[in-house]
Amino acid sequence: MEESNKNLKLKIKQLKKEKNCLILAHYYTRKEVQQIADFTGDSLALAQRAADNDADMILFAGVRFMAETAKVLSPEKKVLLPVMEASCSLADSCGAEELERMKEQYPDHKVVSYVNTSVEVKALTDVCCTSSNALDVVGSFDKEQKIIFTPDANLGGFINNLTGRNMKLWKGACHVHDAVSVKSVEELKAEHPAAKVLVHPECRAEVVALADYAGSTKGIIDYAKNSDSEEFIIVTEPGVMYEIEREAPGKRFYSISRPNSCVECEYMKMVTLENIYEALLHEEPVVEIDEQVRCAAEKSIREMLKIK
Repeated sequence: MEESNKNLKLKIKQLKKEKNCLILAHYYTRKEVQQIADFTGDSLALAQRAADNDADMILFAGVRFMAETAKVLSPEKKVLLPVMEASCSLADSCGAEELERMKEQYPDHKVVSYVNTSVEVKALTDVCCTSSNALDVVGSFDKEQKIIFTPDANLGGFINNLTGRNMKLWKGACHVHDAVSVKSVEELKAEHPAAKVLVHPECRAEVVALADYAGSTKGIIDYAKNSDSEEFIIVTEPGVMYEIEREAPGKRFYSISRPNSCVECEYMKMVTLENIYEALLHEEPVVEIDEQVRCAAEKSIREMLKIK
């Protein structure tokens, strides 16, 4: 297996050079996928990189909404997604038609949508956000401005608590983070009482309440890297363990995902070295977006990137 992976990595490296292809990978993908990427990051960093590069082609090692965002921001480039079936439970929880009806019900509300949404939902959105910048995006509106926050009710509730706002929350959730229980965190904390608990705000409020730090995937990595503490309980998708251990060598990390308590995104894990190679070789599957939808979605993403 190791020799096979080594050969595939060499072939991928050669193909991406020949085709001037930029490979972007999310922190939640497989370790070997992150290793061959030109850039790894969370949703905000990946969107920024998709918007500013000199590649002829982009291959997105992640899920569908991420590849759509890359195509929205770089319409002139061919964007490849190795597995078109790599969806997202959070994005799937919010349909464009349903959001349109909600907007009609609350016409005086602006719409802030998490990037974990389809391109059609982004086209109905005023400003997108990520977990890295949601607080700044919401804070960019006057306090009197009413807001619909979609689709993550846990993240929206987290922002409501921090800001004192009363945003109307779409009832969506990430099936990975929403499944984390208080019990699973408390059990790890009992085993490692000196460890700091680092939690993604897509988790339920009662789990976030246990955190020493709550923030985005990149925020969790940076906190662990810069903290004086030596032990950490990581409460987010376990794919991040590769980057976090690389960024903070010598420190000890305990993932919430362990036997009998697995919290893993099966969609992110659909991307493999094999299907990355096939996608590069054949230059498909290709992400295509209706131009009218793309232009509308671009406005909400560009507004987000202005705020950073």
